[in-house]
Amino acid sequence: MSRRRPFSIRRRLLSWLLIATAAFGTLALWDTWREAERMANALADRVLAGSALVIAERASLDQDGRIAIEIPYGALEMLSSAAEDRVFYRVDGPPGHLVTGYADLPAAPAQQGADPAFADRSFRGEPVRVASLARAASTGIDEVPFVVTVAETTRARVELTRTILMRSALRLALMILGAALIVGIAVTVSLRPLHRLGEAIAERSPDDLSPVETRVPSEVRGLVGTINLFMSRLKSALDGLRNFTGNAGHQLRTPLAVVRTQLALASRAGSLAEAQEAARKGDAAVAHAERILAQLLLLAKVDAASGRAPEPMDLAAFAREITADHIPAAAEAGIDLGYEGAESPVLVRAEPLLLGEALRNLISNAMLHGRDGGLITVRVRDEAVLAVLEVEDDGPGIPPEAHASAISRFARGRTGGPGMGLGLPVVDEIAALFGGRLALSVGAQGQGLCARISLPSARGGL
Repeated sequence: MSRRRPFSIRRRLLSWLLIATAAFGTLALWDTWREAERMANALADRVLAGSALVIAERASLDQDGRIAIEIPYGALEMLSSAAEDRVFYRVDGPPGHLVTGYADLPAAPAQQGADPAFADRSFRGEPVRVASLARAASTGIDEVPFVVTVAETTRARVELTRTILMRSALRLALMILGAALIVGIAVTVSLRPLHRLGEAIAERSPDDLSPVETRVPSEVRGLVGTINLFMSRLKSALDGLRNFTGNAGHQLRTPLAVVRTQLALASRAGSLAEAQEAARKGDAAVAHAERILAQLLLLAKVDAASGRAPEPMDLAAFAREITADHIPAAAEAGIDLGYEGAESPVLVRAEPLLLGEALRNLISNAMLHGRDGGLITVRVRDEAVLAVLEVEDDGPGIPPEAHASAISRFARGRTGGPGMGLGLPVVDEIAALFGGRLALSVGAQGQGLCARISLPSARGGL
């Protein structure tokens, strides 16, 4: 399949400009032609009317009461300014009587005493412009009507119209060429920021996904903002992938080595009991690897969720539900798990799936590291601008000096129990994702561990 040729903004702008200018120029030329024709006719008609009036003023009556007229040379001289035109005239007396001039010259319908009448006619195979003026010669008692008709060929006025039109067309063509040149230069200069933007992106290393800071016109800021947003998302995705692969390589190496070791021991076992013990330890290592993988996948989910705007949720009802789900497992382990605190809605903006994983991690950690027959309490409090979620146990806890490091990835509290160093860091990252934080402290009775998540309140969000 052939690829479409990329279009050029410069060519498009120039094409639209030339097409639009040509269209409007054609209309302008047509209007100029009409106006030039009107002006040429008006000028020539004025001369024709003047000539007819001069001839009419020379009309008189002879002794027999007939129209007598002497054609003045100046009347026709006014019409002979254009050498290529010919002039014709006729004077008609009472109906049917030709006083002088060309008898076959057509006349225009003139009204007695009115302004000259004009008409376009054809005379001896040539187009002519005709002006007829109706007047009357008076003897003091009677009036004898007569009509003066003057005609001129139209070559001069056609030539004048053509000259005006050609000059207008030349000016318009120069204007179009000048506009095309100016627009071409302006577009080239205006597109330079885009070229600089392309060069700035091309010169970056593949690992540089920081926002683009190149100055661009306001029309392109939306594009740059979209590019920066895409690069930010891509950076988050790549960071999540790097974290996942790095963490998986770091954390899964030990349990996989244990599995291989136990399989090797099972193959060399001297008795069935030794082989079963090796298989049991290998199965425990596989289970441990599954827990690590689940936590790593949760971390990847946290990374992928960054930048989203969550909807408000009721933290109190949510905590009660999660706590109720863990009560059977806690009772089976001999642990007293319960909820206390707010019963009315406590609103926060968070993703229920991720916040649920954070609370389950805290409860699971408390059950795993707490004492047998111990007490675990889940609390929710509304503290004005903050909503607080706590999980407290009465187990051996973590020494205060180790609280900070316990929130770091792959750090384990000194509890003597199994762990992978991801539970509390996952909770901290989820809390930070929604504008909150995780803090550790000693339990209320001076023992155990209290994990406290503080989230911004979303009062009025529902």
